[in-house]
Amino acid sequence: MNRHLRVNPITCEAHGMCAELLPEMVGLDEWGYPIVDGRRLPEELVEHAERAVRACPTFALLLQQRADHPHRQARRPGAPQPKNSSAVA
Repeated sequence: MNRHLRVNPITCEAHGMCAELLPEMVGLDEWGYPIVDGRRLPEELVEHAERAVRACPTFALLLQQRADHPHRQARRPGAPQPKNSSAVA
């Protein structure tokens, strides 16, 4: 499993704790809101990321796990499955 950081832009209030605790993975824009690029979190930074997630006063920083499927495309829950053109009816 790969771990990635994500920011919920609705709950974030630009306190900047995440960038202070994890500058290797979190930058700030000109208004002080965090910027994360979705890269895989290196194993040596996982503890620091977990600390930054716990320190977020609005719970806007999230640590997610993704399966190791580079060609898998994410779909919305409840979205229709793509039609298989090679399927026989």
